[in-house]
Amino acid sequence: MSQQHRIKPSRHGKTRHDFDAHAFLNSSGVARTTVAYRKSQKVYCQGDPATTVMYIREGRLKLSVVSDAGRQAVVALLGPGDFCGEGCLTGLPFRIETATTISPTTLLVIGKTEMIRVLHEEHKFSDSFIAYLLTRNIRVEEDLIDQLFNSIEKRLARTLLLLARYGKQDPPHTKLPKISQEMLAEMIGTTRSRVSFFMNKFRNLGFIDYNGVLQVHDSLIGVVLRE
Repeated sequence: MSQQHRIKPSRHGKTRHDFDAHAFLNSSGVARTTVAYRKSQKVYCQGDPATTVMYIREGRLKLSVVSDAGRQAVVALLGPGDFCGEGCLTGLPFRIETATTISPTTLLVIGKTEMIRVLHEEHKFSDSFIAYLLTRNIRVEEDLIDQLFNSIEKRLARTLLLLARYGKQDPPHTKLPKISQEMLAEMIGTTRSRVSFFMNKFRNLGFIDYNGVLQVHDSLIGVVLRE
């Protein structure tokens, strides 16, 4: 279901670190569509026309790519406050990944032309969006370094902490929606059996609990920091 909006500009202005992009997109003069998705729905597919930017208001989705040889890899898991589809702003005509929900998800969908207008006219939002993109670019570089130099155990621990949003400004979400071991294996570049081995190890050591719901404890940070 969807609903089209255009509303009055907000009077609330904030600097980069306290600027509330969520409130801005929900209450300012931005033409956008609110779309609700069920779990496991495709938001867009690799190769689809790239015409919109999306902001995750609630829920989670994964970004995955498929190689010419047919191999699939999960390249990111996104949650509330994240954007996706921003590649259209650089002139990319087609989506370079597939976005799929992994829980019930609500998105704010903003057309490319409208997004460009808002970025030009609303400087505080533009600053916040650029900072978001830079932070996400750093995360991609860290992911690459993680893949190249860290053990499977450290890669899995770091991924679980990122999914729980440790290190974000908001309090971490220690309880996570169900995520398959196959998906975790795709994210860290290993097999399901190795993920299962280390998940059991983390549980036995008290770093995580999982019985339908995965719960991540901050003690798992020790695995990442260990030399």
